[in-house]
Amino acid sequence: MADADTGRLCVQIVHSQFGPQAAKVSSILLTRGRLSMPQLVRFSELKPRTVRAVILALVQHNLLWHAELEEDGEVLEFNEEECLMRLRFGKFISLAGQILGQAAAQIVSIVLQHGKLRQPEMLHHLHIFDPKDSSMYFQAVHALVAGAYLKPSTVLSHISKTDRLLRLEANLRRNHKGIPTAKNIVEWKVEADAKVKRENEEAEKVGMKRKAKGPVNHRSNKRKVLEEEDVVDEEVYFRVNHSRFNIHIRNNIIEQAARERFNDATALVLRATLKTTEAKQLSIEDVRSDPVSVANISMQLDDDDEIGSGIDISSSNAPSVHALLKEFLAILACADNPTPTGRAASFISVGGGGSGKVQVEFDIICRRLRQRVLEAVARERYGDDAVRIIRVLLTMDKMDEKHLAKVAMMSHKDVRPLLSSLSSDSLISLQEVPKGNDRNPARTFYLWFVDLKKAYSVLLGNIHKTLYNILSRKVAEEEDPVVKSVLEKRARSDVIHDEGLLSRTEREVLHDFESKRERLGALERRVEEVVFILRDLAVVGEVNVG
Repeated sequence: MADADTGRLCVQIVHSQFGPQAAKVSSILLTRGRLSMPQLVRFSELKPRTVRAVILALVQHNLLWHAELEEDGEVLEFNEEECLMRLRFGKFISLAGQILGQAAAQIVSIVLQHGKLRQPEMLHHLHIFDPKDSSMYFQAVHALVAGAYLKPSTVLSHISKTDRLLRLEANLRRNHKGIPTAKNIVEWKVEADAKVKRENEEAEKVGMKRKAKGPVNHRSNKRKVLEEEDVVDEEVYFRVNHSRFNIHIRNNIIEQAARERFNDATALVLRATLKTTEAKQLSIEDVRSDPVSVANISMQLDDDDEIGSGIDISSSNAPSVHALLKEFLAILACADNPTPTGRAASFISVGGGGSGKVQVEFDIICRRLRQRVLEAVARERYGDDAVRIIRVLLTMDKMDEKHLAKVAMMSHKDVRPLLSSLSSDSLISLQEVPKGNDRNPARTFYLWFVDLKKAYSVLLGNIHKTLYNILSRKVAEEEDPVVKSVLEKRARSDVIHDEGLLSRTEREVLHDFESKRERLGALERRVEEVVFILRDLAVVGEVNVG
């Protein structure tokens, strides 16, 4: 069940996109948890027909999960992750246009509007009836499905992953004889997680089918080898694969991080390294990319990419592209600092044994990005000294107050208030170690440390609250009586063709409203990027054993 701030944000999103009745049903599910249809009707005080229509709409848009319970029968559960992903839909459409063209962007847009669609329905909603245009859009759909940007909507996708994991773990526990140990429990969780992934992969293989390229000549007695091709199955419903688009967002953030730390040329080299294995990056949970050679990376560089300007070469002769690439890769791998600190600051790793294969270390980079968010919050609230304390605790682990002040080279009177403030915001935590069984405070050690999981969770809740405030402010700006009347006038058919019918005051009101909306949109995108770093990149390299 979502926390209060995340629940309010989900309700606000549903209200803005589906209306007040859907928001009321969603709020009840977020507050009370799983409920059956009769319980939803009773708690919402809406007509059964209305509740049924709301449920159908939310299920169509993948916002509700189904579950079968022995006591209550079929119950419904709200999918918070899918709801929060709706804030990223505009980015998905933009990425589809950049990668596969405007036809693909239109298809992604129409699928997002309707939740899930079959291929003929996509073309019908886009009003594509011309054979030439239909061929272009057929190719766009094929490219989206083949590239895993669209995935089949299966029965398993409407069941909570947690339910499936618990069911598989219960079966493994039932088959075990004796008292299970902690090692057994961890093995069951890992095995259940792997089986769920295999089931999803098997279920999502139905999107394409084999079809002969040309007509079969049955009159010929000679055997002919028919060429077959993969085509999109017109009977399968497709939905947008968020994970595939999230990979591109992650790669853009990593490229931007390299640009901020080094320069544009280094970022170009890292982008080429990412593009080399981009087709094989199917999950955001990958710890590192597939190994690639320097020659393959050089093939991804454009002719107009001037990477030589990003490094100072003392030699009078201009080095080759291959030599420059090796220099940049050494910089990204922190080859001049072969220590744990240098590895923690690297972007890539270069294979040993003379292979020279390059891998992008997603796990290391994502951990560093999340820590950078934590340090930025601490710096904004309490200054650079707070960041120094956090870094010392992350390096040295648990420390008492006196030792911390000594290592951080700060006075005791400056450290104590900072520790209290950071602890109140849950950025650091306190561990009590009693000397005896009586737990006397006078005979207890108090050790400070950074609980990253707790700190990131608190930060994510605060950022969800900020997103809710931004969306509420956008709604409040639109519902202003003056702005509302001007927007209604601008929507008239005569004003659409001639905006000169608006008075000077009305044009100023519109300009002010659009300026505020643009600034709020930019702020929402920046905050959503922080949410992506804290929430989506948290799964990189982690195994669900909790």
